[in-house]
Amino acid sequence: MRKLVSLISGIIFGLGLTISSMTNPEKVLDFLNIFDDWDPSLIFVMLGAILISSPVFYLQKEKTKPLFGEKFYITPLKEVDKSIVIGASLFGVGWGLVGLCPGPAIASLSLINMNSIIFVISMVGSYGLLQIFSN
Repeated sequence: MRKLVSLISGIIFGLGLTISSMTNPEKVLDFLNIFDDWDPSLIFVMLGAILISSPVFYLQKEKTKPLFGEKFYITPLKEVDKSIVIGASLFGVGWGLVGLCPGPAIASLSLINMNSIIFVISMVGSYGLLQIFSN
């Protein structure tokens, strides 16, 4: 049941990203470029996500386990440290330079866009190198 729910959730997430144009790097870059020809339409995507997810998070806050899992996975980290700041900065810079973040990049693979394919290969390779050098 968990795998089926994960599959359905992933498909809905991917469709949502595609329908909202989050898989289109030009659209994302136009949204991030507030000083030139700004396209504010992705604000509605974010507001929609907040409106849908907020009540669900509120209802789940008192639960001891998720609906389709054994337990909640919450980080034990309580403070912002150097690695979090560096990771968030790299994520933001990468998103701003390329117009893709991991979720939309993976969803855009279905569009067979060469830039997305190169981005995902680079992302996976970077993660692999990080794992090798962090141990």
